[in-house]
Amino acid sequence: MASSSADAAAVVARNDGMEEDDFPEASLRNIIESDLKWIFVGGKGGVGKTTTSCCLAIQLAKVRESVLIISTDPAHNLSDAFGQKFGKEPGKVDGFENLFVMEIDPSFDWEEMNAMVARSGSIPGAEGEGGGLQSMLQELTSSIPGIDEIISFAELMKQVEQMDYSTVVFDTAPTGHTLRLLSFPSTLEGAFGKIMALKNKFSGLMSQFGSMMGQAPGAEDALLGKLDQTRDTIEKVNKQFRDPLATTFVCVCIAEFLSIYETERLVQELAKFEIDTHNIVVNQVLFPDKDATEMSAWHEKTKATLPGEANEIISKFLARKRMQDKYINQVFDLYEDFHVVLMPLLDHEVRGVESLRRFSEALLTPPENE
Repeated sequence: MASSSADAAAVVARNDGMEEDDFPEASLRNIIESDLKWIFVGGKGGVGKTTTSCCLAIQLAKVRESVLIISTDPAHNLSDAFGQKFGKEPGKVDGFENLFVMEIDPSFDWEEMNAMVARSGSIPGAEGEGGGLQSMLQELTSSIPGIDEIISFAELMKQVEQMDYSTVVFDTAPTGHTLRLLSFPSTLEGAFGKIMALKNKFSGLMSQFGSMMGQAPGAEDALLGKLDQTRDTIEKVNKQFRDPLATTFVCVCIAEFLSIYETERLVQELAKFEIDTHNIVVNQVLFPDKDATEMSAWHEKTKATLPGEANEIISKFLARKRMQDKYINQVFDLYEDFHVVLMPLLDHEVRGVESLRRFSEALLTPPENE
C-alpha cells in the first residue's frame, strides 16, 4: 500500500522499530542555524538545483552578514531565476543589501595568463609568442585534461576568499561535472608530478633549447610557479572542504528512479572525498501533505459521477503520485540520518525575487499530513 510522502518517515520508523522523532527534522534549518562557510548544492540535471540554491541563499541572508551565490555551471541560470543580469563580478540581488551573485566562466584563458605574466615584468621578452620554451611548456600543461577548469576554480577561490563573504553557496553543474571539480586536488597533484619529472629529466636540454630560441631565463619557472600557486590554493581549499564545520553538500533530486540513483552515486562519491553531506531536497513533489491511498479511495467513490476524460486525468495523476511516494519512501529508508526536505510541485514557475522568497519558506517548514 502506498503511503503519503509526508508520512514516509513514520512508515520507515515503524518498519525499523524507530520512533518518528528519531529522524532528523525535514528541513534545512540545520544549515541556516550553523556557521558553515561553504555550501554546495548539486545533483542530476533538471532537478531544480538553481531554485534550491537561490531559496537557501535567501534564507541564509536573513541571518548572515553577507551571502554570495556562485554558479559553476557553464549553462548559467541564476540570472534567469532572479530576473536580473549577473556576470563574473559579484552583483547585488534586487531587494537585498547582503545577497550577491556571480556567474563565472569555467574555462581558463591562457593568453590572459601570458599577458599578466608579461605585465608583471617577471619574464623579460614574455610578450607575444612568449618564447619557444614557454610555448612548449604551455602546450604541455594545457594538454592535461581539465587543467583549464582547475586553474579557473583556483583563481575563483582566491578571489572569493579575498572578498570575505560570511557564506558562499555554490550552484553547481550536473553531478559528473561537480565530481570532477571535487577531484581537482588529486588530478592536479598527478599532473604536477608528471610535469616536474619531465622538467627535472630534461632540464639541461630545455635550457639549451631555450637559449637557442632566444628565451629569457626563468620563463619556464614562472609558468610552473603559477601552476604551483594553483596547487597551493587548491590544497588549502580542499582542506576547508573536508571540514564538516566549514563545508556541506546539499543533494537535490526528484522522486524518480534515475534521479534517486544518481543521488546515491553522489553521496557515495562525497564520502570518498570526505565531504560532509546530510541534507537531501526532493523537488517537484505532488501534494507532499496528501495521502495517495486516501486520494485513490476518494476517486473510487466519485469516478462514476465524473466525465471519462476527467477520470483519465485523475488516474494518471494518482499513478504518478503513487510512484513518487514509492521513491520518497526509499529515500527515507536509505538516508534515515539525513534531513530530507520535500518541496511541492507548484502550478507556476518559481522566478523572480518575490516568488523565490515565498518558495524558500518551504525549506524550513516541513509539510503536515492532512
